[in-house]
Amino acid sequence: MKVSISYIIPFLLLVLFNSCQKEEEIDREKPAIDLSLPDAFPVNCDTLYFDESFDLKVLFTDNTALGSYSIDIHNNFDHHSHSTEVTECSLNPVKDPINPFTFIQDYTIPEGSSEYETDLSINISSGDSDGLYDDGDYHFFISLTDQEGWSVQKGLSIKIFHR
Repeated sequence: MKVSISYIIPFLLLVLFNSCQKEEEIDREKPAIDLSLPDAFPVNCDTLYFDESFDLKVLFTDNTALGSYSIDIHNNFDHHSHSTEVTECSLNPVKDPINPFTFIQDYTIPEGSSEYETDLSINISSGDSDGLYDDGDYHFFISLTDQEGWSVQKGLSIKIFHR
């Protein structure tokens, strides 16, 4: 049986064009945490107070789509560092923690958002069943992840006091 060349050439062209599909663009860019908003809070060296709430104001951006963010507040009584800021804050003397405040929470960002300004109220309680929390130097750590898994962190030095 003779196969006509007029059938083979279109078939080969069809196979060729279907196998040369455009590749998806790969996201190679990390998201960004922007603290340059006029009302951004907290920023490096800010002071927070126990038994009070504050509004987290930060702008998150990404070239494609944001995923989620987390907040981690922990003591810096030993003066360890993971600050990402140029400005150095004055630190209290080194001390051993007795009842340090700790806050770790994950948050979602509306799906498909490439820009998101937080509007989150966070309450810092004054203590727990062990008594009042230790005041002094703390780190406020923000971690942002985009939908592809790229992440960026911002480490701020803050103080938390009792009024």
